[in-house]
Amino acid sequence: MCKILIADDSDLFRHSLRSCLEQNPHLTVCAEATNGAAAVEKFKELHPDVVILDWQMPVMDGLEAARHIARITPSVTMALFTMHSGNQLTKQAEAAGIQRVFAKGDRFDTLSDWLSTVCNGRAS
Repeated sequence: MCKILIADDSDLFRHSLRSCLEQNPHLTVCAEATNGAAAVEKFKELHPDVVILDWQMPVMDGLEAARHIARITPSVTMALFTMHSGNQLTKQAEAAGIQRVFAKGDRFDTLSDWLSTVCNGRAS
């Protein structure tokens, strides 16, 4: 079972993503957070396998949260969701320890397929 933490300030987005991911019996959302600081605290408490962060959130954005999380557990798998994509953001995300950037306009099954690959790699 692959434990996932979702951090996004949009209730609708978080709940939609959770619903989509939990269609896969090998994925479980262990927690949700509405901002980056809360995501860091939930990460410390629950130690999920994967963290999915929104880029723009109140209190602490996704890149800053990723930096904090990567300092705690450098090997953690992280993805960033954003309305704004581009090479500069992708480079900043990678520097923060994020492995993959997804546009919020992408279909959820793109993320789900990536998570299946990532989580299957952890199991082997």
